[in-house]
Amino acid sequence: MHLVLWRPIRAECRILSACLLLAGLLAAPASAQTAGEGLSPTLANIKATHTVRIGYRESSPPFSFLDHSNRPIGYSLELCDAIVEEIGTEVDDANLKVDYIKVTSDDRIPAVVQNKIDLECGSTTANSERAKQVAFSPLIFVAGTKLMVPKASGVTQIANLKGKTVVVTKGTTNEQAINNVNAKQSLGLNVVTSPDHEQSYQMLVDGKADAFATDDILLYGLIARHKSQDKFRVTGDYLSYDPYGIMYRKGEKQMKDVVERAFRRLASNRDIVPLYNKWFIARLPTGEKLNVAISPQLEEAFKVLDETQ
Repeated sequence: MHLVLWRPIRAECRILSACLLLAGLLAAPASAQTAGEGLSPTLANIKATHTVRIGYRESSPPFSFLDHSNRPIGYSLELCDAIVEEIGTEVDDANLKVDYIKVTSDDRIPAVVQNKIDLECGSTTANSERAKQVAFSPLIFVAGTKLMVPKASGVTQIANLKGKTVVVTKGTTNEQAINNVNAKQSLGLNVVTSPDHEQSYQMLVDGKADAFATDDILLYGLIARHKSQDKFRVTGDYLSYDPYGIMYRKGEKQMKDVVERAFRRLASNRDIVPLYNKWFIARLPTGEKLNVAISPQLEEAFKVLDETQ
């Protein structure tokens, strides 16, 4: 699914190891490229087509999801707005077109690697394995794998699900986490997959799974979106550590500089925390309210961004 919108670019818009990573990432120079001279492949294509192709997720609130008019919205997409604005400066085009392309957990990395999208603006964990294939922006959120179970269920931890069915979304780090704990604890879980978070949620609703395992923030977002607080709850210890980032193609230093410059600008203008609050504290455009305060780890990561000015 492609959604193409013309619009002006807007200025609005891993815990210790994450900050150390950020410090290394942000050592790049902040000079803007003279328009048309020696642009990297991604930026050259954007300049030629006047278009930035953004990969979005349909059901990853509040990061990337659809509003009531089926338009992509969310925290990650607003962060990508800032990147697009910085790209516009780099290629000397202040009115770039944005082509929204739907991706799933399973095809998002290939979409970046195969040059189908320029930025993936969703809820993607930045880890060393994925970094062999793609590049990541500075930290945008920290989550971890937990369980969604029926509220009446007696499940409080993964061990309570021995021999039962757990659904995970295909191609996620959560799938790896559940398979790892299943093998380590010899739980005999029946681990099934679905194409995206909405389908995973629906399998739990339909009684086809005893639990749905994914990042805690996504579970809270789905419960809020479906107004199912009386039906489901989030439980269990963290089964993985998942720092999120925006994906783009690996090996393009100029694109890396542009992405990091956009994040530094957000931090220095004190825009990044209000942007977080807009999507995690305030009521969402679709009516839900998550009320998830910024974690100390993420707040510190944002401070590191500002200090690299």
